[in-house]
Formats: sequence, C-alpha cells, structure tokens
Amino acid sequence: MLRFQFLSLCFASFFYSTLQAQNFYQRDTIQVIEIFFSFTNWDAQLDANEATETYIYADSVRINGVSFDSCGIRYKGNSSYNPTNQKNPLRIELNTIKNNQDYNGITDIKLSNGYKDPSMIREILSYQILEQYMDSPQSNFARVYINGQYRGIYTNNEPIKDDFNVAHYNADDTYFKCNPVGGAGPGSNASPDLKYLGTDSSAYFNGYELQSDFGWNRLVALCNTLNNDFQNIETQLDIDRAIWMLAFNNVLVNLDSYSGAFRQNYYLSWDVNGRFVPTVWDVNMSFGGFPGGTGSGTTTPTSLDPFSNATSNNHPLIKQIMANPLYKRMYMAHVRTMVQEMFASGQYETWAQNLMALADSSIQADPYKFYTYNQFLNSLTTAVTGGGPGGGGSIPGIKALMDARAQFFSTNAAYVLQAPSIASHGASTTPLVYGSTIAITATTTNETTVYLGYRGNHQLKFTRVQMYDDGAHNDGAAADHVYGATVPVDGLTFEYYIYAENANAGLFSPARAEHEFHTLAVNFPTPVVGSVLINEVLASNDSLLFDQNGEDEDWIELINTTNAPIDLAGFYLSDDPLNLMAWALPAGTVIPANGYLLVWADKDLTQSGLHANFKLSAGGEYVYLSHGFNVHDQVAFGPQLANISYARCPDAGLDFATVIPTPLANNNCNIGVDERDALQVQVYPNPFADQFTIDSHVDSIQLNIKSFNGQLLYTSAIQNGKYQIDASTWASGMYILELQSQKGIKVSRIVKH
Repeated sequence: MLRFQFLSLCFASFFYSTLQAQNFYQRDTIQVIEIFFSFTNWDAQLDANEATETYIYADSVRINGVSFDSCGIRYKGNSSYNPTNQKNPLRIELNTIKNNQDYNGITDIKLSNGYKDPSMIREILSYQILEQYMDSPQSNFARVYINGQYRGIYTNNEPIKDDFNVAHYNADDTYFKCNPVGGAGPGSNASPDLKYLGTDSSAYFNGYELQSDFGWNRLVALCNTLNNDFQNIETQLDIDRAIWMLAFNNVLVNLDSYSGAFRQNYYLSWDVNGRFVPTVWDVNMSFGGFPGGTGSGTTTPTSLDPFSNATSNNHPLIKQIMANPLYKRMYMAHVRTMVQEMFASGQYETWAQNLMALADSSIQADPYKFYTYNQFLNSLTTAVTGGGPGGGGSIPGIKALMDARAQFFSTNAAYVLQAPSIASHGASTTPLVYGSTIAITATTTNETTVYLGYRGNHQLKFTRVQMYDDGAHNDGAAADHVYGATVPVDGLTFEYYIYAENANAGLFSPARAEHEFHTLAVNFPTPVVGSVLINEVLASNDSLLFDQNGEDEDWIELINTTNAPIDLAGFYLSDDPLNLMAWALPAGTVIPANGYLLVWADKDLTQSGLHANFKLSAGGEYVYLSHGFNVHDQVAFGPQLANISYARCPDAGLDFATVIPTPLANNNCNIGVDERDALQVQVYPNPFADQFTIDSHVDSIQLNIKSFNGQLLYTSAIQNGKYQIDASTWASGMYILELQSQKGIKVSRIVKH
C-alpha cells in the first residue's frame, strides 16, 4: 500500500523545462550547435546515407555548452539537399542510442540551410507572421560547427511531432506529413492533394507519410467528405485553420505548399475534438521563392489572384471552400486581416530588419553561404537572379514583393468589397454563471447575417450559431441591427467571436478569430478538493471488462465522496504532468452522490461515451485529476499484472492496494493478488457452436451471461463442478460472461459461431 503527496517539485520542473524549450526556439536568440565526429569523412558518410534517411553517429553534440554522447546525424531535404553542397540541411537526433538524452525536453533538431533564400529570414519571418493567425512551429537561427569548424548559420525549426500536437491540439494521436513519398516534382505521380481515391487506403500511401501508428481510415474519410459530402466537412476538418492556411499561402506567395503546383508541405493532426487540423510546414521558399508556381498557368507573384486555383480539380480543398459562399467570404476576411495588419502597416518590415540585424555578423562570417554578403544586405529590396544553389531563377526582394502585393490588394475587386462593421458586442449579464443560459448580443451595420461562435473550454471547437434581429432572441427591437443568441454557459470560461457578413464580404471580431477570441469570466463553484477522487486504475485489461465496442481497454474509476451529485465540467484527466488538462470530462457529466464513474483510457475519441485521449502504461505511471490548473488528486502506480488493479482501500481512503478489479463497485480490499486464482474457471469450447461447459472450482458463484448489448440471457448460482449451458437458440456473436463471488468478480467474452 502507498500514501502519496502532491508533486510540487514536478510542476516546478515542468515550468522550468517549458521555459527552456521555448528558449531553444526563442526568435531573438542564436543557438550554438557543435557536432563532433571521430572521423574526417563525415560528409561522404552523410551523403551515402541520405537516400535511405539513416543516421550516422557523432561522438557528441554540444548545444549551448551542454554535451550529449552518441547522437544520430543525417542530411535531410529534397531540393535543398545536394551532395555537392558544402552546407546541407541537417537533422540531429539526441536520443538515437541513449533514450534518456534530451535538451530540456527536445530530442529532434531540424536545421535548414537557407536554400534559395538570400535573406536567410524567410522561414523565421513567415512563421512569425503565421503564428498570429494559427498554430505554428517556432523558428530561429543556429550557428553550426562540425569538428570545431564553423559551417555557417542555419534556421532551427521546431518539428511537428507528438509534443507539438499535444501542446497545440491536445492529442498525440493520428498525424500525417503531407508530402509525397520520395519527394514532389514533375516526375512524381503522387500528391497529398486531398483528392478522394476510393476506400482502399493503400491508394493514399505514396502521397502522404503517416507519422503515427494508425490513421489511414481517418484520412480516407476526410478526403471522401471533402470531395463528396462537403456540407459535413466541419466534422472532419478544422475549417477555420484550413482557411487561414490558404489565406497565408496566397498573401505571402508561399507556393511550395498546398496552394502551389505540388499541393504539399503541410501536416494534418488529429485533435481532441476528433477532426484533422492543418499545420503549415517548410516555408523556406515563401515570399515568391518557389519557381513551380500555382500549377495553373503563369504565376506573377505581385498580382497573384486571391482566388487562384478556385476551379482547379487538383486542389479540391481550395475549390470546395471557394464554392461555398460563407467560407469564401470568411477566407477574404482573413486575407484582409493579414494584409492590413502585416503588410499595409509595414509590421513585417520591422520584424524582417530585426532578424537581419541579429544574423548579420553570423551570415557575414558564414564560409559556405549560398549568396554573397551584399546580396544578403540587399535581399529586402533587390531580386537575386542566378547564383545560389542550382543557379537560375529569380528570388524576389521580400519588401519589393510585399509592398507591391499590398498595393495590388488595395485595388483588387474582391478585396475592396465593403464588409459590415461590428460596433459592439457582449453578454446581457456578467459575470456569467455556470449552468445558466446567457444572451450574447452584437450591434452591426451593413450586415445581412450575423453568427456567434462560442465554447466553454479552450480545448473544444467553437460551436457556430446564427444570431437574429427579430425581437425574439434577447436582441431588443426587430430590425434595429442588434442581433442576439441565447446559449448555454457550460465551462470554466466563455470564449466567443462574432462574424458578420453581407452579400459581398465578411468581418470577424476579433479580426484574428478563431485563433483569437473574446473571453467572459464564468462564476464557477470550485469543488472542494477530495470531493472527487481517483478510486481505482486498471492499466492491463485482458478481457476483464469491455467498452461498448467490445474492446478491453485501460480504465480509470472516479468516486464521489459527497452526498450530492457533482457535475464534472471543468475536471480533467491526464497521465502527463506537463499537460494536466490533457482530456476534459465533458460538461454535463454527472457523478452520482457517493457513486462511481468509469472513464476508458484508450485514445479513441471516435467512440461515444467517456474515452480519454491517452492510454495507461502497464509498466506504471501517474494519473492526475485536476480542475482547471488545480490538481485535485493524483495516483502513482507501479507495474501491473493483467486484470489486477490499483485501488483505494477502503473506497476514497488514503491507502492503496493491488486487488481484483471491481469497476463501478466497492473496492474488494479483502482479496489480494495472490488470491486471484480463487475466481478462475474454465470455459470450453470457446468459440462454441450450440453448447459450452463451465468448469468451476469455487463454491458459491453467481453466474450471469449477457448479450453484447447488456440483455441478461442466463443467470444461476453455481457450485463446485461442471455446468453445460445450452445456447442453441442464441444468435451468433459475442456474449459477456460474469462470475462473482464474495472474493471478487471476473468478466470474460465467449463467442458463438
């Protein structure tokens, strides 16, 4: 048995590690990365392994003075890699051999070489702009040394991996790198273009790289919905993030992307809401640096039409969004916001100059830079033609391009359409009270339709509802341009935005919605610590208990220690101290007075019921129950045997024991692990045809047999001996067999042919 305490040191460590990880990508810093090989032909070895993407091993890697032994190094990239280059993009893996090596939580380092970028700032500046409007990787500069020799300045880009997905999308589930296997180009016959290729997932293998253990069926469902059932696209895709991605690609002329000829360089990550979210990736050729264009005729970067590829069958995401009047107006609202905030205002130029000043001396000293120092100095205003890796082509000056682009938009017919205005908005009463309903109003002009997007939990997707100016929705008088909608207050906070449109154009408030939003405080009764506890944990469920899909998954049992029901809105479960709010118990989930609640820890968000977005480790770990940022309970358990749980003894007590599981019932603290054989019986044959035999070696057992939907088919008290069950009238399928004695309960599956 164990007693446990709150891990204050763990949370202090979490905040310190988070800060250090942020510092590794902090934009106004230059990282120093030193690689040491014991051999001199490291370049030849890296070239030899590039095609197979396999690592060679450095004796050590030193990051800002911190050394790591035996690290994996390889070249990466497609067009940016060339065996004749003296400066190729690098990937460093700190934990290739030693699993416990990380630089403040970072194990994977991706360094770009400035291919086709005289300014060396395209990636960092692009991500700095992008992060204002959607979740984005971080990026900064790194000085790289190999065997003591300065190899030049690189761009250090945060990789899209599990920790990124957890931090931004609250899930480390399915995710795809949307790049053709083997690289894109004129000779490639595969593309991550989101076309529907049929139900056979193998048809998608060459166009997408699955980065997780599973997910092909989800990608097929997305492509099917996008192309054949677009009215339901929001069940499969975060449409607002997709629209922001397309607006970003177009405004910044970022055509080595979904918006260009090869429809690539983005990720699709499954989020906590059970849908895909796109993330922009690989922006080293933004600001007109990509020579492939849009794939649809001649491309003039300064005057790239905001509706480029709107009718292209090769770009179904663009085509479908532009064919939907609501989404098309939302897209142009996002385009206007980005142009006005970043380019018409000149904000981007200030950021660009700061980055160039930071990198100036490092670039001047770079012995293997692709462009001259003078070309770097003039790269904001002057195009570079020829030179650089591969020669040929013209790389626009960033300021020259984007000033001309802002001027183009200022006279573009679709851009200058008059949008509504939103004069004011808010709630009828504040602060909001949890469990109530609230009227949200918005005062507008020049509008025809107004929408409210709202949510009660930051992890959840926004619900968008129409607002009305009819005098019947807490909106005042009819036709007074004050719109209203009544919605529930069902979370710890209330986040919302307003979207108004007319037949021509739309406008968001705030302008960066849904990435930014308005927030109203909620008066929420904070539950007393100890009112809800983690009562029992099973991390190795072997046919003991099944969810509604017939799966024997890990589970966590909660207990209500009070005499009144408790709404679990605002409660979270997690197995990660760095992400205490990993999974939110849905608002309206009530645990009965002095009762229990079971949550499946199976990472399956597609099933109905309570299914957390994490699994438990049978090797042992922590489970946390928190209310917002306040930890209410935590349990540390060691390695678990199959069908042996870790439970409070007695229920809601301080002590724990390993016991025979009793889900949704009093913990059985009178039987230990060594007594578990007392409940063993033999059931044979299984599967069976018309009859099966139960061979019991225990006195006084209650036998229940149920259909898979819970219907009781057979019940009997049995003693020591053999019992033949006639199931000749039962339908073929799976059945649940429950055996219960004073010493515990056992649940197993039996199958009829």
